[in-house]
Amino acid sequence: MAEALYTIEILRLAASTTKWPPLTDADGNAERRSPTCGSRVAVDVATDGAGRVARIGLTVSACALGQAAAAIMAAGAIGRDADAMRAAHAELADYLTGASDTLPDWPDIARLSAARAYPGRHASILLAFDAASAALADVKAERAHG
Repeated sequence: MAEALYTIEILRLAASTTKWPPLTDADGNAERRSPTCGSRVAVDVATDGAGRVARIGLTVSACALGQAAAAIMAAGAIGRDADAMRAAHAELADYLTGASDTLPDWPDIARLSAARAYPGRHASILLAFDAASAALADVKAERAHG
């Protein structure tokens, strides 16, 4: 049954996280770790004047699903602000837990739909969206105090 999770598409996505190397000039960054599986995702963001993602960087140490989710998040992050990232995280969490049958409006997110049946994988899948939300909140807080 786990074979349906690790498709060629998922493995290709997992291998693609190197397209988004860490940023040395990030406006905000955050790291999240899953206590369940030990997966880690760090997200760096450089933003435009309105607080939207202009560039994104990743450092990922996770299972293939966590890596694939990080790649999907990064590929669709440009132009998104903290509110949009937080909403995508919440909608994905609701979908994975069965609280909703609707996936977030995010490119390629449907590729993760098979993981819904595997609760042990949910934490790793959500890490990148959580870290990106926190990185953008960090930028927003800094600008409010700056």
